[in-house]
Amino acid sequence: MSDEPPIDGHDQIPADAAPVANRRRVLMLGAVTAGAVVSIRPALAQTAGSVMNCEIPVPEPGRGGFIDAAGNIVPSGTKGAFPAASRPFKGEEVKRALAGGQLPGTTYESNRAYVSYIRRLQRGQGGFTCFASLQMPRG
Repeated sequence: MSDEPPIDGHDQIPADAAPVANRRRVLMLGAVTAGAVVSIRPALAQTAGSVMNCEIPVPEPGRGGFIDAAGNIVPSGTKGAFPAASRPFKGEEVKRALAGGQLPGTTYESNRAYVSYIRRLQRGQGGFTCFASLQMPRG
């Protein structure tokens, strides 16, 4: 060590005090990190809640028509096709249906057709963002 005072005006840390300073620094970083976790978790919970409340119309508004057994939009009155759902389905309802459950107000056959329609949603279609959000793994 030199006899000159440090440039920043602070005393230099003695060699035997360095581990103490490092432990303090680590503890301070840990405290900051814990605060970040506490503030992020409620945001994630809020996001998960909004995903479960998002809506998927079957079919999207303005498309009209019926849904055939394969999930395609077909003209009204097509034999074997199902009319549009009376209301959009909530994300929670769709998630259950994708896992083998049934959408509310549907028969076995109409449920399969509606779920097929939902699985085929593409970017730009009504309900796609909700459907894509349901596919994201939750931590």
